[in-house]
Amino acid sequence: MEKLGLNELRERFLKFFESKGHLRLPSFSLIPQNDPSLLLINSGMAPLKPYFTGQEEPPRRRVTTCQKCIRTPDIENVGKTARHGTFFEMLGNFSFGDYFKNEAIPWAWEFFTEDLKIPVERLWVSIYEDDDEAFEIWNKKVGLPPERIVRMGKDNNFWEHGTGPCGPCSEIYFDRGEDKGCGKPDCKVGCDCDRFIEVWNLVFTQFNKEEDGSYSRLKNPNIDTGMGLERLACVMQDVNNLFEVDTIRRVLDYICKITGVEYGSSEKTDVSIRVITDHIRSTTMMISDGVIPSNEGRGYVLRRLLRRAARHGKLLGMDRPFLSDVASVVIEESKGAYPELAERAENIKKVIRIEEEKFEETIDQGLVILSKYIEETRKKGEKVISGDVVFELHGTYGFPVDLTREIAEENGLGVDEEGFREKMKEHQNLAREDYQSKQGSAWGDDIYSKLDKSVKTEFLGYTESEATARVLYIIKEDQVVDEAQKGDSVTVILDRTPFYAESGGQVGDKGLIEAEGARVKVLDCKKTNDGKYLHIGEIEEGTLRNGMEVKATIDKKRRMAIARNHTTTHLLHKALRNVLGSHVNQAGSLVEPDRLRFDFTHFSAMTPEEIKSVEDQVNEKILESIAVDIREMSIDEARKMGATALFGEKYGDVVRVVKIGDYSIELCGGTHLNVTSQAGFIKIVSESGVASGVRRIEALTGEAALKHFDEEEKLLRDIAQVLKTNPSDSVKRIESLLNEIKAAQKEIEQLRSKLVSSSLDDVLAKAVEINGVKVVTARFDQFDMEALRNTGDTIRNKLGSGVVVLGTGFGGKVSLVVMATKDVVAKGIHAGNIIKEAAKVAGGGGGGRPDMAQAGGKDVSKIDEALKQAVKVIESQLAG
Repeated sequence: MEKLGLNELRERFLKFFESKGHLRLPSFSLIPQNDPSLLLINSGMAPLKPYFTGQEEPPRRRVTTCQKCIRTPDIENVGKTARHGTFFEMLGNFSFGDYFKNEAIPWAWEFFTEDLKIPVERLWVSIYEDDDEAFEIWNKKVGLPPERIVRMGKDNNFWEHGTGPCGPCSEIYFDRGEDKGCGKPDCKVGCDCDRFIEVWNLVFTQFNKEEDGSYSRLKNPNIDTGMGLERLACVMQDVNNLFEVDTIRRVLDYICKITGVEYGSSEKTDVSIRVITDHIRSTTMMISDGVIPSNEGRGYVLRRLLRRAARHGKLLGMDRPFLSDVASVVIEESKGAYPELAERAENIKKVIRIEEEKFEETIDQGLVILSKYIEETRKKGEKVISGDVVFELHGTYGFPVDLTREIAEENGLGVDEEGFREKMKEHQNLAREDYQSKQGSAWGDDIYSKLDKSVKTEFLGYTESEATARVLYIIKEDQVVDEAQKGDSVTVILDRTPFYAESGGQVGDKGLIEAEGARVKVLDCKKTNDGKYLHIGEIEEGTLRNGMEVKATIDKKRRMAIARNHTTTHLLHKALRNVLGSHVNQAGSLVEPDRLRFDFTHFSAMTPEEIKSVEDQVNEKILESIAVDIREMSIDEARKMGATALFGEKYGDVVRVVKIGDYSIELCGGTHLNVTSQAGFIKIVSESGVASGVRRIEALTGEAALKHFDEEEKLLRDIAQVLKTNPSDSVKRIESLLNEIKAAQKEIEQLRSKLVSSSLDDVLAKAVEINGVKVVTARFDQFDMEALRNTGDTIRNKLGSGVVVLGTGFGGKVSLVVMATKDVVAKGIHAGNIIKEAAKVAGGGGGGRPDMAQAGGKDVSKIDEALKQAVKVIESQLAG
């Protein structure tokens, strides 16, 4: 049996099934597409579900893949055992209503015995106890003796998940040898010992489980097989666990190299080495597929894994960020199978480095706090750390609850996870209530719940800017009324409208509703969940009545400005992905007539060069005058076209697709330009952070952008006028002035030093002696804090032995400094305690070391009193 590497085994498997007419598909992203039931892809068949269910047509009825997978339910056991891991690769061959058991079973046997040349005598199989068909194929067609075919019950050999497609399965086992077994004479497949290892599971999806629990046969049964690549590599390389497989072992060895810790020398350090090895593989793959660290969802899974790995690095003695270096090894080992790793290498390492640095900033402080609570818990004789403490560590120091649990367990304690969950729930409820309290509403739910649910407004605004319509309802002061007069604030519901209602980040239209003898100024437009458009405004003239025929007209200039910004957000989204990486996704937007705001997932502030590159790319596409093609189609058609859907958005069966040439294609219900050149150009005016892992760009287009440049130009002219120079020479003039100011400040400092020197003798002459210690107090209101400290150093040096207390009211702000020589500190003087009491007098606070301390205060009139208080504290310290 040849010892084949993991990368070669992957290729062998995929090539084998290509030779059997299978289409090789690349691994799907770890981020599930259109499957809200999963945070991350956790099996080979998960991304293929639409093909199994018939929702989508597969590209071929025979498919083979090697799928990246993440599973985290056993995260606490990773590292503690050599079996558990969070990342793995799943080999699979699939039939969507094509071949079945007669082909799947012999092919599996052929791959093992002929391609990999695994000895026949080392292979066993299990089947479902009632699956005589599988038994016949294994026995008669393959030639496996009956005693090597083990029948097992439903728990082991029948795959089902609730109702729907299901079926029996057959598992292939590898016999690792008697020396790995329990020694019992009846040891065989199914024994709890380590002798027989399950390698490949062949699932025969031939039934449909009905609601009543019965099973009906599927017209077109499917094949779904799964074989863990790492487990197969363990067999082929004759190693005991996944951490000894060639590609993974190289990651582990690199960790040992940079930490200086030998694997196998200690179980405690082995745990840390295995944790880092596993977690860096998972996180590298997750980031490559666009996951970024955050405090929720898959981003939280990533953050947990990274922080757990970083903490175990500390346990191995690492005092610097190192995980991005280890990620380089993972990328090198797997880039052949997953070329996106090499393409995105710098981005992957940057995300890891930034997250590790963030954790570095808080972990030491958090560990000190946790140690204190562990000690307090022990002193109380308790065995569990409270949920309040776990919540504080989570919220303030970024400790995932499992990290707190792990550290607690190492100290023989548990954590109150139920109490933590209650605190989290309370926090989320408060946040939700706060959010809801800030959400203004132009209508009340009560009044709208009373309206006819079947009444809807027909929206005409994609093609029309005005329309005739009929008034269906008038709402005034939360009441449905028959009519309203001039001056009344109203909400009007029409049977049809050109007004766009606020949604998808685009604000509602403004305009007019006019009838004979009546005019309503529409200030906003929203819509109810059941399709009623709410025209919110004020009656400017006459009386509006129910049933009236009216003319509804939008403000076309405003709508055009909104369309400029909305189409530009699509260009901006694509440009950001091109410049920053495929991890960028829209996280929110606001499209108004005078600006656009675009929130997106990204891990760090954009550099000026990145902002310029994005801006240039968008302007390039605007100048190309690309046609904006908008079509309605089924959601499946849109997906096949590659349309980008916003994560978390709900879409109906029919969607609107906005396609901008070959550059951008997104699902969107907003209003847009006909060609990109109508936007004029874009100017990005700001880039900032709004949440962990979320950045925000604000930008201008069209007239707003022109106005911005006019204002910038005027500002430059005004600056040049003040500087008495030309705009083009302003920078040089400012630099010249700054140099002059710097020289003047230096001269002032020199004069100040001379002034201090000339007055120091007077200050020193006024020193008082307290119990044999010289004490100097003085006030220098012409000094800021830095100058006060420098002066204190000078006086202390001249004094030789004693205490110096200085104060200043420079700039209307109290600053105090206390300094002491080492010999008087030994006599009981503590500058930090002196200044703490003195600062209180001036309405401030501060502290410091025994030999030097500083403080601030609010009341300048109390400085002299504060200096006197300092002397009293010195007296008490020397008296003690």
